[in-house]
Amino acid sequence: MNAIVALCHFCELHGPRTLFCTEVLHSPLPQGAGSGDISGQNEQAEEEEGGIQMSSRIRSHSPAEGASADSSSPGPKKSDMCEGCRSLAGGHPGYVSHDKETSIKYVSHQHPNHPQLFSIVRQACVRSLSCEVCPGREGPIFFGDEQHGFVFSHTFFIKDSLARGFQRWYSIITIMMDRIYLINSWPFLLGKIRGIIDELQGKALKVFEAEQFGCPQRAQRMNTAFTPFLHQRNGNAARSLTSLTNDENLWACLHTSFAWLLKACGSRLTEKLLEGAPTEDTLVQMEKLADLKEESEGWDGSEEEKPSSQPDVGEGQELSKSSPETSLMPDCNSWNVAHRRLSVFRSLRHMRQTMLPIGCVRIIPYSDQYEEAYRCNFLGLSPHVQIPPHILSSEFAVLVEVRAATRSSLYPTLFDDEQSLNKYEFVVTSGSPVAADRVGPTILNKIEAALTNQNLSVDVVDQCLVCLKEEWMNKVKVLFKFTKVDSRPKEDTQKLLSILGAAEEDNVKLLKFWMTGLSKTYKSHLMSTVRSPTSSESRN
Repeated sequence: MNAIVALCHFCELHGPRTLFCTEVLHSPLPQGAGSGDISGQNEQAEEEEGGIQMSSRIRSHSPAEGASADSSSPGPKKSDMCEGCRSLAGGHPGYVSHDKETSIKYVSHQHPNHPQLFSIVRQACVRSLSCEVCPGREGPIFFGDEQHGFVFSHTFFIKDSLARGFQRWYSIITIMMDRIYLINSWPFLLGKIRGIIDELQGKALKVFEAEQFGCPQRAQRMNTAFTPFLHQRNGNAARSLTSLTNDENLWACLHTSFAWLLKACGSRLTEKLLEGAPTEDTLVQMEKLADLKEESEGWDGSEEEKPSSQPDVGEGQELSKSSPETSLMPDCNSWNVAHRRLSVFRSLRHMRQTMLPIGCVRIIPYSDQYEEAYRCNFLGLSPHVQIPPHILSSEFAVLVEVRAATRSSLYPTLFDDEQSLNKYEFVVTSGSPVAADRVGPTILNKIEAALTNQNLSVDVVDQCLVCLKEEWMNKVKVLFKFTKVDSRPKEDTQKLLSILGAAEEDNVKLLKFWMTGLSKTYKSHLMSTVRSPTSSESRN
């Protein structure tokens, strides 16, 4: 997760200060150290925190440690710090944990090394301990913007027998640029950060009770009630968190907790592609599968009534022939499987064919006899099958003959043994006269342009064809509702076709044919919407 987790403190002398922060460094090369190893190292890596990409160096010393730090370091100077403002001792290299699985490093130090990140963390620290506070000054709150990042902040108090009010104010903040991700992570962050806070408060409470038992501060302060306020303030300001909790390994433990928090929060949420409403092809497939399931259940219930003398194979063959519409899906699936095994072309670029909605297709992939048009509109026949003369002369039928090609054909250089389709030629005939200057449907011309564009990869062409199909299927839906559901007059329909860019005769025929491929689910939904009382009132 590209985020920064930081522990902040409101110092009585210097105001809001960052005590400790953990960043995520995305290493370009896998790291040899195992996950969870903690050590101080000098390495240079490409880092990306909160969506900001940059390059920085993990220094061998903390940049917040005054004179030993580089003059260009964004951290405060030593004169501007006290024991309460400081976490790591002078010269401490910080903590680094390597995630072996993802080659990510989790680096902890007092301040971010990059000036821009230092500014973002500094501003979040100030806001979390001043203006962006929930009622009661203790609890979680969310704030931020696109420029400075979004912040989940949880403020809390730590007991201190020497502080004013016997407590000091801290906050743990999580900063990232992805607002939605941070909001979705609110319950997870709240629970885990609350656990860290409870542990800190528990340790500090034990120290506080021990100090109060040995030397009660309330009575002592009553005796010095008239001491100048500034003297008391200077005497009580410099006390570190390690002293308040009596834990010398506090910062190493916080590094482990913050690193785990970043890793776990980044792993618990994954992005999913939402494709929206199902397409018409998906709905038609679901309807066909439902019909097949119902019919198969009917066959199973009537098995006892079938003649036992008829072979099982014959039954399956007879059923597939007598009911081509209901056997469409298994026939197509088995044919597709066999086709993939004996594939002679690998994309539509090898075989230029028009894409059709599944609902428009009633296909018998291969048959040894001619089938009537009411049974199918796509029929694959053996070469020796005789086609009726009225079909050959019909303007509603198109015949595609596949013949063996010779090397003396129009394109002899394309005859390649590796390209199986080059061994065949395709002859298209129809009883319908076609004008030489006929443009054809718009979608067909766009498909032709995509298939002939050699600058487009196969994957791009596939996506282009899918988009074209969905575009025109949406036009079909609009036309269906306009004409069949709303029953608009012919003049309005012509205006609609012009708006849709489908006023030409070929485009109108294509839309009407594709209209037969609309799913029953879509049609029934439109009709039920029109018949509902609410819809009638809105139309009136």
